Amino acid sequence: VQLQASGGGSVQTGGSLTLSCKDSRKIFSNNHVAWYQQAPGKQREMVAIIFKFGNTNYADSVKDRFTISRDVVKNTVYLQMNSLKPEDTGVYYCNVWPLAYARTWGQGTLVTVSS
Repeated sequence: VQLQASGGGSVQTGGSLTLSCKDSRKIFSNNHVAWYQQAPGKQREMVAIIFKFGNTNYADSVKDRFTISRDVVKNTVYLQMNSLKPEDTGVYYCNVWPLAYARTWGQGTLVTVSS
C-alpha cells in the first residue's frame, strides 16, 4: 500500500491519539501532504496540511487541538490529536494536497470518540 495510515482507535471525549502515515514510495518529500477526515455520511475533508517547506495549516474545527508533523527520513507524516470531540469521529486518510493531485487512497484509520 502506497499510503498506509495507522494509529486510530476508540477514545472518550478529551482523549488523545497519534496517527501515522507511512509513504512507501517517497512521494511526500516533494509534495504538500494533508490529513483528511471522512465523518460518517459526509465527504472527505482536509483537517491539516504540512506544506513541503514545513509550514502548516489547519481546519478551524481542529485548530489548537491537532498538530501535523513529518519525519523526512522515515517518510512518515503524523497527526497528534488532543482534546478529541465526538465530531472528530471518522476515518482518517493521508494524501498529497490539493486533492487534484491525490494518489491512490489507502484504507485509512478509524477514529471513534465517544461522549
